[in-house]
Amino acid sequence: MPNDDLTGQVALVTGGGRGIGAGIARELARAGARVAVAARTREQVEAVAREIDGLALEVDVTDRAAVERMVEETERGLDPIDLLVANAGINNSADVWEGEPDDWWRVLEVNVLGVYLSARAVIPGMLERGRGRIVVTGSGAAYLPGASNTAYTSSKAAVARLAETLAESLRDTAVRVFLISPGLVQTEMTDGHFPDDAPWTPPELAPRLVRVLASGRADELAGRYIHAEHDDIEDLIRRADEVRENDLNAIRLRR
Repeated sequence: MPNDDLTGQVALVTGGGRGIGAGIARELARAGARVAVAARTREQVEAVAREIDGLALEVDVTDRAAVERMVEETERGLDPIDLLVANAGINNSADVWEGEPDDWWRVLEVNVLGVYLSARAVIPGMLERGRGRIVVTGSGAAYLPGASNTAYTSSKAAVARLAETLAESLRDTAVRVFLISPGLVQTEMTDGHFPDDAPWTPPELAPRLVRVLASGRADELAGRYIHAEHDDIEDLIRRADEVRENDLNAIRLRR
């Protein structure tokens, strides 16, 4: 696989203080990008930012003013944003009939509204500069059977559709949007929700996938659903015409 060099790029990673987001921030920094690490917990983002010589930003992605400030601080502290990784996400496992409505809705706010606000804040600058990429963290929870967690699954179904339609709306511009699934990764969010022998995805796969997407080599796959473990990104790049022509790597109801 090519060793994608991201030197000169500026990346903003939301939900970057731990888990998958922290792994993505580290991988992008190793590739040469300057990275802003954003999340709600200051201690976590500061720790990751120190490790990668990045910029730490404490932000609630459901707060429009805070998100706009996050983008301004990234561009003032680093440079204009080339890549947004909209990764911030939370979970709530309470049953509908027992949990609090505000807690249920908070999952939708972070996981869906947070993506919308973050994308909305970076797109005008990307359009003006004629370049930019957005990677949205989705999940198989959006469509796989057997799930019982209504908040998380509903949010990921919504964010999958948001990413796909955003990619379509930007098709005639220089901004590209991707939807990825990191797979089932062992993180604080998954702790206690799956058996120890679950089919865990190696944590390094999603960061490697984001690095490839940031390189521009996969731009023809914008709007497609790409799984970090089950899809071979190099094969998809080679078959990009076929993928588009046959509407592959899409979450669809087929009759």
